Amino acid sequence: MHGYDKPMTNILIVNPNTTASMTATIAEVARAVAASGTEILAVTSAMGPASIEGFYDEAFAVPGLIQALQNAPDADAAIIACFDDTGLDAARSAAPYPVVGICEAALVTAGQIAKRIGIVTTLPRSIVPLEELVRRYGFAERAMVTACNVPVLDLEKPGSGARDKLEAEIVRALDRGADAIVLGCAGMADLAQALSTKFEVPVVDGVAAAVKQAEALAALKLKTSRRGAYASPGAKAYSGILQGFAPRA
Repeated sequence: MHGYDKPMTNILIVNPNTTASMTATIAEVARAVAASGTEILAVTSAMGPASIEGFYDEAFAVPGLIQALQNAPDADAAIIACFDDTGLDAARSAAPYPVVGICEAALVTAGQIAKRIGIVTTLPRSIVPLEELVRRYGFAERAMVTACNVPVLDLEKPGSGARDKLEAEIVRALDRGADAIVLGCAGMADLAQALSTKFEVPVVDGVAAAVKQAEALAALKLKTSRRGAYASPGAKAYSGILQGFAPRA
């Protein structure tokens, strides 16, 4: 079989916030690492917060995420491009293909190349949610979470000083013993290579890591298990503005 006969792998990337410029950055990074036979479709949530910073924002980002997955039933795999792994369990229950969270992908990737991992996120309020994910994914003894005190939207704002604050926090994480850095926000995705060069340590971006893991799941033809926790939701009525999200038989 010739290379041009090889079926295309279609990966959906959902930015669960509503900031389209961030989606564009995420898509650029994803396409740069994707294999030649991978098609990246990056979409911005049609409803929800402009950025996801903590538990409250995360709750209201989930409906838009699920809607985006429902709008792309023919994807081979999907990626949730928020480091909180926003709505990941709900997405895996709803989508007919594997769904990868960028926090989980980044930790698994960093864990294969370093023993101690420094996760640098945006605001202090995000530390506890990410620490809970770190414990859930089995990295509590290997990863520490710190914040550079930069609002997510400031990452794209010229003159905000966001890059300097991020670099200063990376220095602190390395001083505390980190062997590798994980960037704790999808909006930082385009900075990974430059930061890795500057600090001479692996700097892992969850978007890029998730692309390679999504490709692997698609290539292995693995689907999310429908036994147990990720069983398809049972049919029932939903009320009010959520009526359209009601599971159907």
